[in-house]
Amino acid sequence: MHPTCLAIFLFLLASFFFQNLEAKIILPKNVTVPALIMFGDSIVDTGNNNHLATLFKCNFPPYGKDFLGGEPTGRFSNGRIPSDILAEELGIKEFLPAYLDPNLQTEELLTGVCFASSGTGYDPLTSQVTSVLSLSDQLKLFKEYIEKLKTLVGEERTATIISQSLYVVCAGSNDFLITYFLTPLRRAKYDVPAYTDFMIQSASTFLQELYDLGARRIAVLSVPSVGCVPYARSLLGGIGGGRGGDGGCIEDVNEAAQLFNAKLSSQMDWLNNKFPEARMVYIDVYFPLLHLNRRPRDYGFEEVSKGCCGTGKIEVAELCNDLNPFTCTDVSKYVYWDSVHPTEKAYQIIFASVEMQAQSLIYKFF
Repeated sequence: MHPTCLAIFLFLLASFFFQNLEAKIILPKNVTVPALIMFGDSIVDTGNNNHLATLFKCNFPPYGKDFLGGEPTGRFSNGRIPSDILAEELGIKEFLPAYLDPNLQTEELLTGVCFASSGTGYDPLTSQVTSVLSLSDQLKLFKEYIEKLKTLVGEERTATIISQSLYVVCAGSNDFLITYFLTPLRRAKYDVPAYTDFMIQSASTFLQELYDLGARRIAVLSVPSVGCVPYARSLLGGIGGGRGGDGGCIEDVNEAAQLFNAKLSSQMDWLNNKFPEARMVYIDVYFPLLHLNRRPRDYGFEEVSKGCCGTGKIEVAELCNDLNPFTCTDVSKYVYWDSVHPTEKAYQIIFASVEMQAQSLIYKFF
């Protein structure tokens, strides 16, 4: 659900392929990306939660204040999020639509949609707690999407679109921020190493099921340095450990994220060996976000300990509303928009810092 995701998915997109619009990324010859498909949490959710009975939504001001004339669309930021940035960089389209949007145009299906749901995670319990779409629910919608494609363009072209599209998965932050560290829901049964093993098992199952449905080019974002977000600093300072040398970040939370990321990277290597046709890549967004938190002034930011919306300490979703008198007047000075999610400017910087991974990714994909 975090900036790490955004960076990862963006840089991955850059490193991927070239399509037909005016793509800003130069991709290998004879490589096409007909569609971009997103799965995951609020880092990449472009509005699916608007249509769910959950508190984890943001289809109201001041969210979207810098998006198409200030329109709140369900994106957890002041403007565009990684899904949009990646779609544009790939030259596919300017914005990636939410699959559950009732106004979704049929032709949009051909170039990709977003199935992500804010508040979800690899742990099935996370989506139950937040009343949002689990990753399994998102796969069910993807199956429905495939059938719609078959109706539109036939089975042969559908198979081509599914196999050649780029899939990005961004999840895991909510498992730590909500299900594990903030509540005792899992801590009573699992220590951190055991819980990360449980998350890896769930993530691996999801990726294998996605592969079985025809996906081949799959990029998975690491969990970002979630111990640095203002929400964690405010609520987990006395639970998640000390503030140490991470510039105010909660060390225990970040250490858990790093442990999971190491296991995720290894598991993806195993999956690539198991499925020779798979082109799965692990994308690190943990360190780009951590660096931005440690050296914000290097990028023109003045505030990293709180978000722009409200007091910036705990406000997110319903608490980040247009009536809050403390919302900042100059969002360009802030790394975070609310207490969890980066600003569009921060997302773009994270993406730029991850672009250097692009070349090595290309060789893994082709």
